Amino acid sequence: MSLVSEMAALSRRRLLAGAAGLAGGLIVVRDASAQAVQPGAHQQVLDKAVGGKKAQPGKVKIRMPEIAENGNTVPMTVSVESPMTASDHVKAVHVVTDNNPRPEVGSFYFTPANGKAEVSTRIRLSQTMNVIAYAEMSDGSVWSSRAEAKVTIGGCGG
Repeated sequence: MSLVSEMAALSRRRLLAGAAGLAGGLIVVRDASAQAVQPGAHQQVLDKAVGGKKAQPGKVKIRMPEIAENGNTVPMTVSVESPMTASDHVKAVHVVTDNNPRPEVGSFYFTPANGKAEVSTRIRLSQTMNVIAYAEMSDGSVWSSRAEAKVTIGGCGG
């Protein structure tokens, strides 16, 4: 192979490598913007879940570590004070975060047959933030609680 053809091949390689790097950079930028935190999105999710009803503080308890070393798997338990009778029970618990790219954590539905309004799971948090739980009761009232989790290593690519 002559020196000219080697230089041409090297230039093509550089061009292809540069194009691949640029395309990869665009994909990363697009992905980062797609996961941007939308201020107030958590409140919109909660309002939609409970029909815009105003929540009162109380009855709901969130248990989670104050400091989560790894945001990929943060244990959380939500419980609601309720006799869980046919006339007085928890219908649903909705959990959101106020600073995650996707604020919805989950909605959990109950009947009096559950006997206890409590759910435990593991959630993913991108950074230090509040976790907010709303409980919808059979009488139409809505109760809430919030807890802050300090995250040292984010779990949502953040």
